[in-house]
Amino acid sequence: MKKVEIITRTFKLDDVKVALTDLDIHGMTVSEVKGFGRQGGHKEVYRGAEYQVDFVPKVKIEVVIDDERVRDVVEAARHAAFTGHVGDGKIFVSPMDEVVRIRTGETGDEAI
Repeated sequence: MKKVEIITRTFKLDDVKVALTDLDIHGMTVSEVKGFGRQGGHKEVYRGAEYQVDFVPKVKIEVVIDDERVRDVVEAARHAAFTGHVGDGKIFVSPMDEVVRIRTGETGDEAI
């Protein structure tokens, strides 16, 4: 099993959700996060004063899938989140040692 974390622009959430749903991925966790990479934040003006915004709002979408689906999920998410500009985000894939469904006690692939 693998955990795929997709960090992307907030307005791309629906596109990524549709792409994952089309792959029959129905369980996902979405969090509002802030961060920066090469983009390095941006400047804004409030009441005539300019200030630096170091952390840019993003969304993080997390899914746990079986190993065979990783390539399809990553490619679908990458395509759906792509704008071609700095700040499109990142996709992280990590090993998942165990998953337990709390309600039934099922483990592993059955818990996904």
